[in-house]
Amino acid sequence: MNISVGDRLPESTFMTMTADGPNKLSTADIFGGKTVALFALPGAYTPTCSAKHLPGFISKSDEILAAGVDSIACLSVNDVFVMGAWGEQQGAGTDVTMLADGNGDFTKAVGLEMDGSGFGMGLRSQRYSMLVKDGVVAELNIEAPGTFEVSTAEHMLGQLGSGSA
Repeated sequence: MNISVGDRLPESTFMTMTADGPNKLSTADIFGGKTVALFALPGAYTPTCSAKHLPGFISKSDEILAAGVDSIACLSVNDVFVMGAWGEQQGAGTDVTMLADGNGDFTKAVGLEMDGSGFGMGLRSQRYSMLVKDGVVAELNIEAPGTFEVSTAEHMLGQLGSGSA
């Protein structure tokens, strides 16, 4: 079953790349006491993810943060080294935290996994975005397969501006 608005995020561990190497972060570290714009995508370096999804959140990061969000995080079922290199190549800097869910544990726990084996990708995350307030899902935008509409930075900005978030 998919996670829903009003649900608390499950406890999980993510990896991020730092100047000192890989670092573990818990769900509480990332979401506790904060408002976080989280977006997830099927894979680093894949076409839509690299051309639109991550770049959109990077380019709109100032507006998203100005709308009351404390941090922005990008999640993918990739290893920490791939996520670190991709974030660096894309210029994510400190604007977007690159979260590696290497084994897909968080992705499975929230029920948003997809089978990418037809493309040689194995278990991956569906494309979605969510606004999380102190660990609780306030907004959830899950894309239909093959679409890129409701998980965009622009869509989230609209939610933030409408006061519904």
